Amino acid sequence: MKRSEQGMVTAEAAVVLPVLLVVLGLLVGVVVAVGDQLRLVDAARTGARLAARGETASVVREAAQQLVPDAKVDIERAGADVDVTVRVVIQPTHWLPALHLSAHATAPVEQP
Repeated sequence: MKRSEQGMVTAEAAVVLPVLLVVLGLLVGVVVAVGDQLRLVDAARTGARLAARGETASVVREAAQQLVPDAKVDIERAGADVDVTVRVVIQPTHWLPALHLSAHATAPVEQP
């Protein structure tokens, strides 16, 4: 006697569809995190350039926070260099855990 395979495609789709949705959600989260990391790198570099030119800490923070609004900006002057670190906590999607991202840039202090 032949067994009917009617409904097998529906059952397979019911198993595969949630897996595909999870993978798609993870990919979206990765794309968001990479985009935010690139903005952090830009903010750190911008802050380091401004600090190296002699701008005040408030100007450096404001410039970095224009690129990454919720960022915490740390500025350190060590000898002939200025170090700027920009940190932020992001939530790529509602069901993924929060990510702690940071970027660091160093620039030599410019002499007038």
